[in-house]
Amino acid sequence: MQTEGLIAVSEFCTSHHLEITFIQSLQEYGLIETTTVEQTTFIYDRELPKLEQIARLRNLDINLEGIEAITHLLQRIEEMHYEIVKLKNKLNLPETNEGS
Repeated sequence: MQTEGLIAVSEFCTSHHLEITFIQSLQEYGLIETTTVEQTTFIYDRELPKLEQIARLRNLDINLEGIEAITHLLQRIEEMHYEIVKLKNKLNLPETNEGS
């Protein structure tokens, strides 16, 4: 299996001064996805922005339960923002002739 699009957990942890067990805990909480290739655990590169955000929260001494709550709220805010943009775009559409 290729490791393109994957980042070794050990490398990420070293560069962000985190313990590998922290990444394992995040995976157990369902906050990130990991995969194992030839006995090496990797994170998907699409998870990198979320994982870096979580690492910053960890640096603020926020526990896993707090991180889970914060990431859930941030995800909801992002979904609502997308919905607002979608509705605004809908309002800007030219009016259609309903009687035709």
